[in-house]
Amino acid sequence: MASDSGDGHATLKRCLGVLRDARNDSEQFAALLLVTKAVRAGEVDAKTRRQIFKAIGFTFPTRLLISQQPPAGCPPHTFRALGLTLLACFCTDPELAGHSQILNKIPTFNDILLSPCDPDCTSMVDDVYQCLSAVLATARGPRELVTKGTVSALCQAYLNGGHGSERALTLLVGLLAMAEARCWQRDAPQLLAVLSKLSSDFLKAEDMTKFELCEVLPHFVPMSPPLTESSQGSECLCRLYQGLADVLGSKLSQSQRDPALKLAAGLVQACGAEWIPAGSSGSKFLALLVNLACVEVRLTLEEPGAVEVEGKKEVMAACYVIMEMGIQECLREENPLLDNVQKMQLMRIMEEAFGAVIFYLRQVKQEELQDPFIFASVRVLGAWMAEETSSLKQEICELLPFLVDYARKLFKEGSPAVSLPQAELVSTEGSASPQDALRFLLPGFCHLTAEDRPRDILIAEGAPALLCEYFLQQWEVLTSGPTAPAPLTSTEMSLQTMCGIFLNLVVTAPDLLRRDKTFSSLMDMLLKSLPVLLPQKHHLVLAANVATLGLMMARILAGSAALQETQSTKEFFGAAILFLCQAHVAQAEPSSDGLAVAVSAAYTSAWDDIRELWFLGMQALAGCVPLLPWLPRAALQARCLQGLTQLLSRVAPASVDSELVTAFQAVLVELARASQQCRDVILSHHGMEWANLYGMAALEQCLAEQGGASSTLGGK
Repeated sequence: MASDSGDGHATLKRCLGVLRDARNDSEQFAALLLVTKAVRAGEVDAKTRRQIFKAIGFTFPTRLLISQQPPAGCPPHTFRALGLTLLACFCTDPELAGHSQILNKIPTFNDILLSPCDPDCTSMVDDVYQCLSAVLATARGPRELVTKGTVSALCQAYLNGGHGSERALTLLVGLLAMAEARCWQRDAPQLLAVLSKLSSDFLKAEDMTKFELCEVLPHFVPMSPPLTESSQGSECLCRLYQGLADVLGSKLSQSQRDPALKLAAGLVQACGAEWIPAGSSGSKFLALLVNLACVEVRLTLEEPGAVEVEGKKEVMAACYVIMEMGIQECLREENPLLDNVQKMQLMRIMEEAFGAVIFYLRQVKQEELQDPFIFASVRVLGAWMAEETSSLKQEICELLPFLVDYARKLFKEGSPAVSLPQAELVSTEGSASPQDALRFLLPGFCHLTAEDRPRDILIAEGAPALLCEYFLQQWEVLTSGPTAPAPLTSTEMSLQTMCGIFLNLVVTAPDLLRRDKTFSSLMDMLLKSLPVLLPQKHHLVLAANVATLGLMMARILAGSAALQETQSTKEFFGAAILFLCQAHVAQAEPSSDGLAVAVSAAYTSAWDDIRELWFLGMQALAGCVPLLPWLPRAALQARCLQGLTQLLSRVAPASVDSELVTAFQAVLVELARASQQCRDVILSHHGMEWANLYGMAALEQCLAEQGGASSTLGGK
């Protein structure tokens, strides 16, 4: 064998010499045939490949590709086939595969894939697939392949079912793994056609092909729009549901069940539960799917070392996605897929599975914190903590020190931990950087800070200081983005949730605010942020949270340096007063000729989200007035008092409910007590009269007492 190989190399060297010294095309062609024969026989090592490249470069293969005149007696594609063989040889060198001379031939490769393939042309197709595979593995390759139309060509090649069509499917899987969004943006109809064929094959298959397709199909399931907004996409979803129902309803081995669970998780990621039909069969399938995921999680996480088996963490991440969907479906009230009995059964099953997640996380060692599966486990537990507040309370309390420590480490260190492919249920725009574990824990922390024991643990573990730092960072993320109206981002949602956490702490642990210096930094940030937020109407809910939190904190920190009469303080209170006073207007009452109080148009769409915050903000403002002597003047400058008194003097008292009367009265009384000028404004708008009409006894008494005192002083 060694002798044969040596002879082959010697022949190849002679051919390379002939190529360099050839005096005419026939000599060059003869030498080239021997070179390509050696290349096809696999006799070329890296050194020899470089020698071939140095001898002929890209120019000669390019000439061969475009030549229209084959040698006498040869098939028409002879030169093209030789050129492709040489390029395929060069592409085995990663440096050459990414060369512009290869990349600019991608359209030619696409054309060959789409051309009719005679039996004697199969080597050309094989060479094209080798070139495309090599290009895909380069840095620029995926983008170049997408922009130059290779996705469409590969889809057509697969659908045509000709020579090498399975390699087309493999290449599509690779391209989608690297550039999914670009592929679907450019070639959605062609990719949907492939998904349609794959889903049909999946539904019809009765052998192991069904489970092999379970592995391939998740790569072809895009995020929702292409699937749910076209009839072809909906038909694909229907076939995938039916196929999965057949699979999961059968007795399966572990190796068969795992890919089916991963496919189901991919569909959940793309469409939530929309792919599961309403009705008895759909609800049974959903219950079965969540049940299987929970059983898999328990069996794996409760058995020492089971999760370390190769590929098992990806299956667990898929189960987590299904469990998150299960939580949402158990809480769904409008058009639920599950009946109440099924919901109760699933909640019990999920409680056991989340008990296993907690058990697993309690075993985690410090050196394992970078593992993406830890992140996925913390995330799914965060989803449970956000919705289910009564079960596993003891276990969650015991795990809180780990959760705070884990979130702190990832946040502070900018950990490279990344989510497993199946662990991302939602878009990761905004703040959802790979290390953003806090984002997923915030809703649960908001519930827990309302209860004594978990709140004490969170405080002891330093969670408030961490959350203050996180708030500052998320504010930077929000303000560095576009200012135009946009859908609610995870960043904005995180900021709102943190305001809720801090409000819980203000109400239940006011001493913490006084002694923990980090809250002074937070107060300073709130003072600066509200005037920026309030004019941006699409941030009204966040502005309501910031205004109310700032006012509540100001009552506690009134004596601090941060709340002296500085420019930023005056701007904050001016904005907060504006937010509170612009919420209600007088409008015509259809049933009468009079005016009634109503929520202003700018607040109507968000009122359900900010109503409680508004009332709390009014209460907090009233509490701030006696503590900050300059505040009445700010209320007058904002023309809040004038607007409120005019409103109350114009509308029918019956249109103002008792809760609103109480809120208005609290602020009016404190302003009247603190400032003669405020009293004069109220009295000048017939304050005594409408205070009596609204049953504002405290305001009546205040105005009467203060008025009497003024008269006495004036008499003296």
